[in-house]
Amino acid sequence: MPPMIDPTLFDQIKSKIEEDTAVRKELEQIVDELHQHVSFTQGLLSKIHSTPRSKYPTLLPQVEEGIKSQVATVAKLSAYASQFPYYKYNHKWTRPLQDSLSTVLLYSWLSSPSHPLLTPTSISTFYSIPLNLTTTEDKFHLTTEEYLLALISIIDDLSRLAMNSVTLGDTALAVEISTFIKDLHAGFQVLNLKNDILRKRVDSIKYAVKKVEDVVYDLSLRGLIPAAAAGATGEEEKKKE
Repeated sequence: MPPMIDPTLFDQIKSKIEEDTAVRKELEQIVDELHQHVSFTQGLLSKIHSTPRSKYPTLLPQVEEGIKSQVATVAKLSAYASQFPYYKYNHKWTRPLQDSLSTVLLYSWLSSPSHPLLTPTSISTFYSIPLNLTTTEDKFHLTTEEYLLALISIIDDLSRLAMNSVTLGDTALAVEISTFIKDLHAGFQVLNLKNDILRKRVDSIKYAVKKVEDVVYDLSLRGLIPAAAAGATGEEEKKKE
């Protein structure tokens, strides 16, 4: 009588489990490396809250070096992760990748007086990774959701910078930040978001906008900035009084 269970069945299962464990371990090592580079870069970027803009040319090149390390590690992650089903493992790297994206977005904004906002396509090109692949292209890529979540993170950073810039005597930066995040908030309002996490994070933007508007309005009342530069915020607040 033949055996009721194939004697090789559990050997095959064991082999698959060991293979999966090895993949997860390798991914965790790469992701941990990315996390270290991101933490280093975030630490440098945190100095903007106590650094006058006149000294950014000394600080930002250091940030750039940290970002280069991140990009190299993301390339390593992409090469390895693309060998396996994307949705089986993407939860391991999506948050560190978002954090990495936020450092690049913030660095770009700080680097130029015009404060450019990198688009999803330009970010994808910067990292040399695909953007929004179809389900038939099962490999590592950047998603629009990851980009948007990273963008929300820099709004939090900039709202804090607006207040700290006033302490440093740079009232113009507070006004620039106010204009920028209000424009972003308006942009987010036109999106029909399906992602629950993303919807909740977007809801938090209004608080950052209000916080910066209050800063700019107070500066306007004190005569520390031209009334026109305060934008609609001051006019709206006056109507409320």
